[in-house]
Amino acid sequence: MRTIGHFIGGREVKGTSGRFADVFEPMTGDVQAQVALASKAELRAAVENAKAAQVEWGANQSAAPRRVMMKFLELAQRDYDKLADLVGREHGKTVPDAKGDIQRGLEVVEFACGNSASDEGRIHRRRRPGIDIYSMRQPWASSPVSRRSISRR
Repeated sequence: MRTIGHFIGGREVKGTSGRFADVFEPMTGDVQAQVALASKAELRAAVENAKAAQVEWGANQSAAPRRVMMKFLELAQRDYDKLADLVGREHGKTVPDAKGDIQRGLEVVEFACGNSASDEGRIHRRRRPGIDIYSMRQPWASSPVSRRSISRR
């Protein structure tokens, strides 16, 4: 049976708590994997790692973050059908419905990659029918822009 651990510091880490939870496939009810439940120390390590990474990422005003997201888009588009199958199995969706979810997510990433900081505080209407995207300042973030999509359906 497949075992799912943690992802900390850019690498997969096996759980050390000795505790696991079953992962069910919604379409069949079968157990498809077991996920490691984190110990307090593992959770603390993940949070501290993420906090440190966010400072570096937020301070990076170069094109590097955009290149990372563009690579993400490339990989997601390459494995689109595999991702749709995984999303369908994990959420009990049909594959076409899962593809729609993935496509909407990819469009948000494409939008964010294609806009400069000059777009801060604007609403961009009709990105897709029934979906608008806006940007706003977040005082708690190192990076001045946070983007969200709004579905008016």
